[in-house]
Amino acid sequence: MTTAGTLRSSDNPLSTALTLGFTGTLGNIDAYISAVNRLPMLTHEEEVDLATRLKLENDLNAAQQLVMSHLRLVVSIARGYLGYGLPHADLIQEGNIGLMKAVKRFDPDQGVRLVSYAMHWIKAEMHEYILKNWRLVKVATTKAQRKLFFNLRSNKEGLDSMTPSQIQALALKLDVKSEDVIEMEMRLSGRDVAIDGSNDDEDEKFAPIAYLKSETEEPTRVIEAAQYDRLQSEGLESALAKLDPRSRHIIESRWLQNDDGSGATLHELADEYGVSAERIRQIESAALKKMKGALSSFA
Repeated sequence: MTTAGTLRSSDNPLSTALTLGFTGTLGNIDAYISAVNRLPMLTHEEEVDLATRLKLENDLNAAQQLVMSHLRLVVSIARGYLGYGLPHADLIQEGNIGLMKAVKRFDPDQGVRLVSYAMHWIKAEMHEYILKNWRLVKVATTKAQRKLFFNLRSNKEGLDSMTPSQIQALALKLDVKSEDVIEMEMRLSGRDVAIDGSNDDEDEKFAPIAYLKSETEEPTRVIEAAQYDRLQSEGLESALAKLDPRSRHIIESRWLQNDDGSGATLHELADEYGVSAERIRQIESAALKKMKGALSSFA
């Protein structure tokens, strides 16, 4: 039986494979899979020894051997996701990233084999890749939607739409709402559509770009709206701050108390301050002029 100490020897088959650098000389996915399946697996003792060296000494050679010995696991898991129409090689590549994350976080003192621990990380990376690349538009963002995405097709009977009883049963099984099942079924049955249609002028009339455009999202209008909002918030507050208390009170009473622009009259403010209405008008005019100058920096 091979001992843990054997892993430090240059005679170890896995070390030999690493020395040969097989990952850089393979020409296609079949050759890669064949090479991966020939790599020796680790015993429990060897795995614990390597993981301990990585944890305590940050031994990158140990980390490399742990990754290499579990590459066949990634290949096996990736095979189960080929039904989504994405390249097998890409799925394996994403799974390998998950495997490396698992090796980095693996704790040999927990009494769990790396193969069991790594499956979660490998699948998580593959799931993320599938969700990002299966369609141009994301079909699943929430936790419930992700669960449905990877379980709906395998639980459907045939290609027909699900019946109410089937929807309810699946919702109970996956612990999600029936509405979520219905929505995900609709998303999966849809397809991507080019927003600008084809090069045919007639088809252009019916392309989404012809009826989905929004005038409110036109760049110039967006910028104008942003500037207006800034004037309404930062600009107005900054301009009011430059006024003396009496001038600010007059402006706020006259123009800022009601949404329709109606406020206190000149005579009402004249009575409040014990001056003439003409004097209130002069103060208001000077305050508005001062505010206009302050707001010019926000234009």
